[in-house]
Amino acid sequence: MYKEYRDVTINGAVSQMYSEMAGRHRAQPGTIQIINTATLAPSQCKRDHVLEMHNSSLKYPVIRKVPLVAKRLRTTFKARRPMTFVR
Repeated sequence: MYKEYRDVTINGAVSQMYSEMAGRHRAQPGTIQIINTATLAPSQCKRDHVLEMHNSSLKYPVIRKVPLVAKRLRTTFKARRPMTFVR
């Protein structure tokens, strides 16, 4: 079986593989035999879920933290919906 994983280290990719094999196939870590590990160049990748990350114009949403309201102004129930973004 051939698998590709995106990770910063080979150890991280191996732990991803153990987690996936345990989740999808109910395989125990002692029954998995790893024959070879390698760092691949982008041109050598085969799997679609890895190839889609090679796009240089890939953008992720910006996550903004909502400031905490002072303790004296907090209530259990609100009459209006909370504002989840910072202006």
